[in-house]
Amino acid sequence: MKLSEAGEARVRGYLFVLGQSLKSFLPRAVVMDAVQELESHLRERIDEAEAEPDERTALEQVLQEIGMPQRVAQAYSAEITIEEAITTGRILPTARAFWNLATTSLLGFFPALGLLLGCMLGLASLLTALLKPIFPNNAGILVVDGVPRGFGVFSDIPPGGEMSGGYWIIPILIAAGLAILIITQRSATRFLVWWRARRGRSDELSGRPT
Repeated sequence: MKLSEAGEARVRGYLFVLGQSLKSFLPRAVVMDAVQELESHLRERIDEAEAEPDERTALEQVLQEIGMPQRVAQAYSAEITIEEAITTGRILPTARAFWNLATTSLLGFFPALGLLLGCMLGLASLLTALLKPIFPNNAGILVVDGVPRGFGVFSDIPPGGEMSGGYWIIPILIAAGLAILIITQRSATRFLVWWRARRGRSDELSGRPT
């Protein structure tokens, strides 16, 4: 289908909104390349379409099949960030991928929450080990009336409470903290691999481009 000036204006408007939406999810440095890639796919769909019953109706049908610009931007940015996280295995790309999933999908919210809790627990263990030599009476395992209530660094010890654990607890906390962070990172990567495969199957069934 060959577009008229009105059709081109409609496509430019769609791409403008798409570009603005992508800026909400991706670094500006990659937005231009993303828009060009998505525009290329859009142009291919338009070229393959027939102007029936008229150009406007046919063009709107193509745009509807591709999806609203905001939804396309969300899906594309999620694909990019997930691919980067799986390929590099780095913490920052993984955090961006989970943030994207948490803000765009209910299914992605709870794994993102688990990732956050795992990182906090691992870092809390390492921080407690680091501060134990500096605050020996305030860092360690808090025991209240003979019952362990938690670990960390406490500014105030409640009545009936005491800090349990000497310097021997430092290597244990370091090992536990590192183990928690490694397990959390690997679990996060496995979840992203599963999510990508699930998304790919969903796109195949719906006929959407991957």
